[in-house]
Amino acid sequence: MEQTAHKRSRAAPLDRDAWIKGALAALAEEGPAGVRIEFLAKQLGVTKGSFYWHFKDRRDLVDAVLEEWKAGRIRDIRKQTSADPGHELAALQHPISVYSAGRNRKGLPIELAVREWARRDARAAAVVEQVDAERLACAARLFAALGLPAAEAAARSVLLYAYVFGFSLMRCDLFAPDVGAIKDWITGRITAA
Repeated sequence: MEQTAHKRSRAAPLDRDAWIKGALAALAEEGPAGVRIEFLAKQLGVTKGSFYWHFKDRRDLVDAVLEEWKAGRIRDIRKQTSADPGHELAALQHPISVYSAGRNRKGLPIELAVREWARRDARAAAVVEQVDAERLACAARLFAALGLPAAEAAARSVLLYAYVFGFSLMRCDLFAPDVGAIKDWITGRITAA
């Protein structure tokens, strides 16, 4: 790290985006407590003074991190749930596949950290609510396109995300002999028309 810090001091100073990316990485590894100016400066190999060129204070950074997470999640949600007519079922199966296959190892720690943060911070809670509302609305549109009534489409959307988040937190492979068969069965129940 000292070598990185030495190299960084001769390189161009970090920009605002680098601080935000560094804060997201710290959030994934350390949780909300990792989003501290001193800690980030050390991780990024710069002085605290660099921080104040780009942010008024820690709250300014926190707000930028939350906004970046929200924008990224909503962009990904919309991308994952866009489907040509006739392909809605595949679009619904995609988040199930991503979250339950362990391919989401980078995003899940950040998701969990932001949700933990939201338990104590009203701004973080508002951001999580916006992301969840988008998730549910996009999934409900797909279920509605499959012919389900609006109320059932909304309920299935909640069920879908309750499953993907719950499954991603559990170690089902420790107590279920055929996790793949269980995933397929649950996916079939959630997405059945």
